Amino acid sequence: DLNNSLIKPDFETDVHMGHPDPKKRMTCSSCHKDDDKHDIKGALHASIASSGSNHLLCTDCHKGDEVHKKGMKKKLNAHMKTIACETCHIPVVSKKYPTKTWWDWTTAGDKKKKVEKDKNGKPLYSWKKGSFKWEKNLKPEYFWYDGSSDYYLLGEKIKDPKKILTFNRLNGSIKDPKSRIAPFKVMRGIQFYDPETGFLLVPKLFGKGGYWKTLDWKDSFGKGMKSVGLKFSGKFAPITTEMYWPLDHMVAPKKKALKCSACHAGEGKKSILDWKALGYAGDPKKLKTTRFK
Repeated sequence: DLNNSLIKPDFETDVHMGHPDPKKRMTCSSCHKDDDKHDIKGALHASIASSGSNHLLCTDCHKGDEVHKKGMKKKLNAHMKTIACETCHIPVVSKKYPTKTWWDWTTAGDKKKKVEKDKNGKPLYSWKKGSFKWEKNLKPEYFWYDGSSDYYLLGEKIKDPKKILTFNRLNGSIKDPKSRIAPFKVMRGIQFYDPETGFLLVPKLFGKGGYWKTLDWKDSFGKGMKSVGLKFSGKFAPITTEMYWPLDHMVAPKKKALKCSACHAGEGKKSILDWKALGYAGDPKKLKTTRFK
């Protein structure tokens, strides 16, 4: 949700940075303010965000439990105990420019491969970096989130390489009052790990002896792992990875916010939320229940 379209966006791209009234139009520093210690607001994940000392919230400006003042205000304000503001107000991102959603490093190295482009003109392959997928008007994926996450750390042994390796494991659950259902872009791909040590591998890509000179993964991993002080067995294998990117920008105009039916879909229609994956027995509106009952 961050790209060049936010340099001078229109109102449809982002209501804050593209507001038609210059007096109400915001810039990056309108939210990401600093103090005399240069502690710029806006951390995501990790301890500094979950502590609340640096994390930015929509409700920092849109204050109180009665944010919605018109229409179904009572219902909408009640939803704020469960749903993050961004979930309804950022229905899609990458409205102008596509965003990369898939990156497979294992296909890199073929200088003779014809580089095809997708419908938006984005390359599907690079001999340096492998295969890609892109998406425009990307619809988010939704998960419980308390504003923090745990990270996979360099040198941490991968327990089960047959499973997807998540780089930032989101904290949050249906039982946690501080958690909200929030929108994310999930970046997926394939990288390499060492099947002997269980470590994710760090390659040396550029410069003398780098992969982009030699096209030799084994030698590249040997140099890369040495540079970070970790053992390399000489063996490497692919592993599927994913990373969750919180979405906070590209807020849509009010008229384009998600409607009730997006989540509480009618017969024969699909909800944007996977209720069971989120811990519900089904659509709570149909079951006449809440997250705590």
